[in-house]
Amino acid sequence: MSINPELQGRSYQLNDVYSVGRESIRDFARAVKASHLAHFDVAAAQALGHADLIAPPTYAIIVAQRADALLINDPESGIDFSRVVHAEQRFTHHKAIVAGDELVAELHVDTVRGMGGGAMITTRAEISTVDGVAVATTVSAILVRGEGQ
Repeated sequence: MSINPELQGRSYQLNDVYSVGRESIRDFARAVKASHLAHFDVAAAQALGHADLIAPPTYAIIVAQRADALLINDPESGIDFSRVVHAEQRFTHHKAIVAGDELVAELHVDTVRGMGGGAMITTRAEISTVDGVAVATTVSAILVRGEGQ
């Protein structure tokens, strides 16, 4: 199945709320070797003016990938995940992600560009709190290899 070029311009709303927890932040920080004390110690985060632990900058990928899954699993997309190569990821932060945040996301398919038998797809996830406060914008590019590649 080929990639549906009409994906460009579509949006997918991630309605499942992601609750940011202290242990999740600590585990993620350990996994990415982020060593700042504010990822592990509440008092250290509060000394910096935050209500609770702050997440490392790349933590937003957890919510972004949940939104990406809506596109990948859309039967109209034509995307075979076994053929996906992650090409690029960028983050723009609007506020720190803090333990206790309740996050949602909206994924936008910004471009679909045919490349041989495959396609390059660029998406943008707008991550916010359930109250509508902007948290982060992630931009991702994936290459979906064609059948013979």
